[in-house]
Amino acid sequence: MELAISAGEVELAAVLDLAPTPVGIVVFAHGSGSGRFSARNQFVARTLVQAGLATLLLDLLTPEEEEYDRRNAALRFDIGLLAERVEAAVDWCHKRAETKNLPIGLFGASTGAAAALVAAAHRADRIRAVVSRGGRPDLASAALGDVRAPTLLIVGGNDTQVLEFNRAAATKLIAKHETVIVAKATHLFEEPGALEQVAELARAWFCRHLLM
Repeated sequence: MELAISAGEVELAAVLDLAPTPVGIVVFAHGSGSGRFSARNQFVARTLVQAGLATLLLDLLTPEEEEYDRRNAALRFDIGLLAERVEAAVDWCHKRAETKNLPIGLFGASTGAAAALVAAAHRADRIRAVVSRGGRPDLASAALGDVRAPTLLIVGGNDTQVLEFNRAAATKLIAKHETVIVAKATHLFEEPGALEQVAELARAWFCRHLLM
């Protein structure tokens, strides 16, 4: 279902996919240069829907902002702005009839993972679980200690610099957390079977913590 979500003065394009009787909903926070049509996140989202979860994939930037970011690579690192928009999506889920009673999880990739963690800190009463795929949780450093939701950090074994960022961020998380390394995978998990592992790890984490 294509829709628009208000976030301050802008409207964000989004896609809501409801399982027949959803038991939770996962909001996706995409990384730089990515949005609701990300093939990788759509793959993960399909796995979650098959497990009985609803998913909300949204663009964190408007088309005009995306064009500006392509030229300047500035907005993708504006974690405060991105987090505010994730929070707007969380608030939208909390108010909409089909989703208002569902526990909420966040799935973040790249800089979107930092935005998801900041949003989880700011909406600690609503967010029940967070999963990061090849994320930059280090960019949420100041908020990590305020995250209360169980957090799973998934990193490619060959994504060495991002792995170090995740290990450093994990030391600041007080909430239950795990770091899982997908052997031989690089940043985009393009290796055979790598994205399938990500999807299965995310499915297991959300099903465990959203159904508690």
